[in-house]
Amino acid sequence: MSAICVYCASGPVDQTYLDLAEQTGAAIAEAGLTLVSGGGNVGMMGAVVQGARAAGGYTIGIIPEHLMAAEVADTDSDELIVTGTMRERKRLMDELADGFITLPGGIGTLEELFETWTGGFLGVHDKPIALLNHEGFYDPMLAWLRDLATRGFVAQHALDRLTVVPDLAGALAVADSTVR
Repeated sequence: MSAICVYCASGPVDQTYLDLAEQTGAAIAEAGLTLVSGGGNVGMMGAVVQGARAAGGYTIGIIPEHLMAAEVADTDSDELIVTGTMRERKRLMDELADGFITLPGGIGTLEELFETWTGGFLGVHDKPIALLNHEGFYDPMLAWLRDLATRGFVAQHALDRLTVVPDLAGALAVADSTVR
C-alpha cells in the first residue's frame, strides 16, 4: 500500500485549516493509502490523522521523544514510532512515504517541505511533492522563489520539481500516481 506523508501546522490555527487537514486525511484514507504524519495530536497534524481514521485509514505517526514527553503524541496511531531526534523523525517520514503533500503551516512545515524538495532536486529521491496552495496561502513564498530564480539563486528546474496545486484533489493526484 502506498503511503503519503503530510506536512502541516501543529499549532493552533483557524477552523478553515483544521477542516482542510481533516479532509486531506479522509481523502488519503478513501484512496486506500496510508497516512504518514509527524505523530502529533494537535492542530492540523491532529486533524489530518483524525480525518484519516474516521474514513477507515491506516496511520503511521513518527514523533521525537521530547514531544512524546510533552504529551502531544497521537497515541491512537496504528503505528507510533518514537525517535530520539527531529532529524531521525524526518528521515523516517521520508523513507516511509511514497509521496508528499504540504498543507499550510509555519516554520516546521516549511523546513520539512524545503528539505524534501531539496532532496528531490538533488536526486536523493524521485518521490512526488505537492504543495497545496490553499486559497493562495503560499503566494508570497512562491513570488519570492520566482524572484530568487530571476536573480540566479534558484534554478528553474528546481522550481519545476515542486508541483503547486490549488486544491486537495490535485494534491492527492500529484502525491500518489495511482490516484488519477
